[in-house]
Amino acid sequence: MKLKLHWQIFIAMALGATFALVLGEKALIAAPLGTIFMRLLKMIIVPLILTSITSGVAGLGDPKTLGRVGLKTFGYYFMSSMIAILIGLVLTNIIQPGVGAKVPDTVEEFDLSQLQQPDSLGSILIRMIPTNPVKAAADGDILGLIFFSIIFGFAITQLKGKPHDFLVNLFDNSFQAMMKLTHAIIRLAPIGVFGLISSAVATAGFELFKAVGMYMITIALGLTLHLVIVLPLLLFLFTRESPLKHGRALMSAMATAFSTSSSGATLPVTMDCIENNVGVSNRVTSFVLPLGATINMDGTALYECAGVLFITQAIPGIDLSFSAQVVVVITAFLASVGAAAVPSAGLVMIFIVLNAVGLGDHPTAALLVGTMLAVDRPLDMYRTVVNVTSDSVGTVVVAKSEGETDLYRNI
Repeated sequence: MKLKLHWQIFIAMALGATFALVLGEKALIAAPLGTIFMRLLKMIIVPLILTSITSGVAGLGDPKTLGRVGLKTFGYYFMSSMIAILIGLVLTNIIQPGVGAKVPDTVEEFDLSQLQQPDSLGSILIRMIPTNPVKAAADGDILGLIFFSIIFGFAITQLKGKPHDFLVNLFDNSFQAMMKLTHAIIRLAPIGVFGLISSAVATAGFELFKAVGMYMITIALGLTLHLVIVLPLLLFLFTRESPLKHGRALMSAMATAFSTSSSGATLPVTMDCIENNVGVSNRVTSFVLPLGATINMDGTALYECAGVLFITQAIPGIDLSFSAQVVVVITAFLASVGAAAVPSAGLVMIFIVLNAVGLGDHPTAALLVGTMLAVDRPLDMYRTVVNVTSDSVGTVVVAKSEGETDLYRNI
């Protein structure tokens, strides 16, 4: 009997970790396997987003349908992100992981001059509009590509007769071809995951993990609460569908998200799971999922909030007032939405939130961020699982609200 893909991936993860623990740094010989797999996934992201969103928006038909689906999508994304941020806020205030945290001498201060920081959060919104869609695609500017794909798909809905039918069929057939290519690449996932996990375990150090252990535990606990309580609860309340069925349907995407640490790279696998395992229509999936993979970052939003509070707790003499923490919540949400449009997104956004409470230039802040970055790999892997799961729940919620009821029949 052939093992299902997610079991193959889990076995590959275990083998990769064992391989690295036994061979140490010599296990990096398997790193090219992970690199090749990541490049294959990234290769199909741009054409997949362009064809899926354009065909999805064009297939929605009239502007009212597009507006309705868009409003539901953004409404869910706002709600789930705010809940995640509040979880991070409450846990960090209760556990206070920054109190007594000691930074090892081996950590280097993070050089702020390396960051290409935007002047303001408003400039992030401006980045959404590409001056050249082709350049946006070539540069991997996903938010700009999504914006262009949405308005181009909307323009197709305004055409009549043969021009309309021709473009709808062109993008729909192109999307089907991209999904065929996606399926072929996904079959290589176990091999790629083996290389990725081997590399991650072989290069991980443990001194820093001990130094900021409570910080890591706080973030992991927050992510776990959001993943196993909040998201299943949202799914059940809005759809009356079984969270266990949803978890089984999404296994391959969650395993891929954990190993790649990239919502964008996982997007092809997520779309495959939601369409083929859950049974959501392409018109909803192709609109909601690519948008979510770019702007709905629940795990990242939680991390931004908890990370900034950790830094303020670790700096002697800093005590954020309630109003300052409200500013952190609002800024963390806006930062998580705009993260995809900025180079070195996670780093830039941490400092944007710190700047919002007047700590962006504090001499100790850069040193603490350097420590956080040094131990961020496992947390980033877990954050990506939360991000992808939230996107998938949102897709099912929107699909159910649009009258799609025949779901999870293959689970």
